[in-house]
Amino acid sequence: MLGLNRGRERICILKDVTGILKPSRMTLLLGPPGCGKTTLLQALAGKLNKNLKVTGEIEYNGVKLQDFVPEKTAAYVGQYDLHVPEMTVRETLDFSARFQGVGSRAEIMKEVIRREKEAGITPDPDIDTYMKALSVEGLERSIQTDYIMKIMGLDTCADVLVGDAMRRGISGGEKKRLTTGEMIVGPSKVLFMDEISTGLDSSTTFQVVSCLQQLAHISEFTILVSLLQPTPETYELFDDIILMAEGQIVYHGPKSCILSFFESCGFKCPERKGSADFLQEVLSKKDQQQYWSCTKERYNFVTVDQFCDKFKASQTGQNLAEELSKPYDESKGHKNALFFSIYSLSKWDLLKACFARELLLMKRNAFIHITKAAQLGLFGLITGTVFLRTRMGVDRIHANYYMGSLFYALLLLIVNGFPDMAMTIERLPVFYKHRDNYFYPAWAYAIPSFILKIPFSLVGSVALTSISYYLIGHTPEASRFFCQLLILFLMHTVILSMFRCVASYCQTMVAGSIGGTLAFLFTLLFGGFLVPRLPYHYNISA
Repeated sequence: MLGLNRGRERICILKDVTGILKPSRMTLLLGPPGCGKTTLLQALAGKLNKNLKVTGEIEYNGVKLQDFVPEKTAAYVGQYDLHVPEMTVRETLDFSARFQGVGSRAEIMKEVIRREKEAGITPDPDIDTYMKALSVEGLERSIQTDYIMKIMGLDTCADVLVGDAMRRGISGGEKKRLTTGEMIVGPSKVLFMDEISTGLDSSTTFQVVSCLQQLAHISEFTILVSLLQPTPETYELFDDIILMAEGQIVYHGPKSCILSFFESCGFKCPERKGSADFLQEVLSKKDQQQYWSCTKERYNFVTVDQFCDKFKASQTGQNLAEELSKPYDESKGHKNALFFSIYSLSKWDLLKACFARELLLMKRNAFIHITKAAQLGLFGLITGTVFLRTRMGVDRIHANYYMGSLFYALLLLIVNGFPDMAMTIERLPVFYKHRDNYFYPAWAYAIPSFILKIPFSLVGSVALTSISYYLIGHTPEASRFFCQLLILFLMHTVILSMFRCVASYCQTMVAGSIGGTLAFLFTLLFGGFLVPRLPYHYNISA
């Protein structure tokens, strides 16, 4: 009625998408930008936006997506490498393994031991030790971390900080491999990767995909990787191909059959042309004609719908349809392959792990926290020297001076709390990634951050109060001193929490600066100094 919905229209992102992803095989997802690759990956990983309307079904081992926790069963790797720059590669993987747990490894290990005893088999000591180490829950350091670092080629930089634009750290290719390793260090055996070549050169992309190929073939992972323009060497590493255009699947099957399918449609890939480039250009209206090989027939543009119809009529399409029509054989799947609980650890273990992580980060940023506490002590000294050798009486005339000193202390505490907003905003992307993958809930992340800041707030408040209190000339009674110390300590704690709250709502530095300034102004406005609520008949006495 108000015109808010004017011009809004429904858009079909994916249409008639069907297929099968099998273990021990690595599938390449190809298609031009905007064809729905990211949406398909998010749909398979259970990470679609709640506002999207979805029809159809997605099943894992014959179980519908709504009947288990897909975020724990499958790992979704986005285009961006989001990590805490103050942590090393090993620490990042160790905490990831700790939060994700061991899954069904403990039960599998018990079953293996039982069968070994029944059959009278003596296992190899090294293999037995390795298998038992993998199945132990709650370890701060896991042998799985060393295994993943070896496979992903991260063992050479295990103790190097991840780094960022302001800190020297690992390279871009190592960050991309760390992003993958962070997800596969857990028990998940399904991996969806979206545009992992973003920001990487062709050589580094080839190395990353080679590591993924080893995971798929050795560890029996099911991997679907989206790439925009893979090189011929990278293309050859994949087993299957899914080619998309306009939200539809043009081809889904073995890599060895895709070129012959397009030849049957009248299009041939030139000898010196990369297969991946050909597959994407042959669907384009402006590039399709150059690949037309039927010289005896007149060329007419073949639409995506026509390609889809020809694929369904092809032998590969018929084999896929026949396989989809058969019900899933439950004997082929393990009962513990899917996850039905949101978090892998108990609430207490989650809290302990988050405490350990936050304590590590506070040690790495000790200079910042110590400097903030020292800053309050320095401001207390400067404030005290302003009132040094002044003679102020305890009366209504000088009351505003005392109130002004308290108001100035409030200003110092607010200014001292501003850096916490920037630090919180900097870590929000990593927190959202971990939260969406059910590493830990929000409360387990927030409580350690609040509690571990208390000692620094106490030290800063003690430094500010002990230096400035008697220099200003407040009442020398010990009870009044400790009362002011308690008030300043509680104020500092509340201010830090306020700025962390502003950061979590605003989420960017620009919006955070606006929100922080508004919070700052409201605190000043209702601080009791600008608009005092003191009754006129109130008498001030010693």
